[in-house]
Amino acid sequence: MGTLFFAMSGALAAAEHNEEHDWFGAGFIGFITAIGGGSLRDILLGSYPLVWIGDLMFLYVILIGIVLAGVFYNLLLKLRKTFLLFDTLGISLFTVLGTEKALRFGISAEVAAMMGMFTAVMGGVIRDTLINEIPVIFRKEIYASACLLGAAVYLLLSKLQVERDICFLIAVLVIVLVRILVVKYHISLPKFKRK
Repeated sequence: MGTLFFAMSGALAAAEHNEEHDWFGAGFIGFITAIGGGSLRDILLGSYPLVWIGDLMFLYVILIGIVLAGVFYNLLLKLRKTFLLFDTLGISLFTVLGTEKALRFGISAEVAAMMGMFTAVMGGVIRDTLINEIPVIFRKEIYASACLLGAAVYLLLSKLQVERDICFLIAVLVIVLVRILVVKYHISLPKFKRK
């Protein structure tokens, strides 16, 4: 589901930013958005083959996401908050799955949380860079911090031996809730600046 949502958000962002994008251009951005974070995580963990190379189902899911975004583009464009929804669902799912995969490699909880965050946000960073936008994590909006918080909640609940599916669901809901509140109330972290 995270892969599908990211493929859709990437294709929609590409088409909305530049109406000259053809299906290949929008599809390429959707593809990069969907696999970017997970690929970086797998490279850093030394997990080969990369997940989308080892399982062709990911390519089919990405293709379905791109086609859905293209076919329903006008409808989705009218629902401008849909992009936020797909992106939020994508980062929520990818954060927890990335954290879980990192833990399977026997690394510390702190590094696993960072791997979860990388999994969630790096596809969007690449997407925004390719469409010539400032990546969301470099704006004042709380984005990567929400992922770290969700990963921390997941790790804490796991340490307390809460059942895995409940940990997963609560962590995803924390990220979704934080993102919705941040956007609705324009909440941001303090600026980092010299006096």
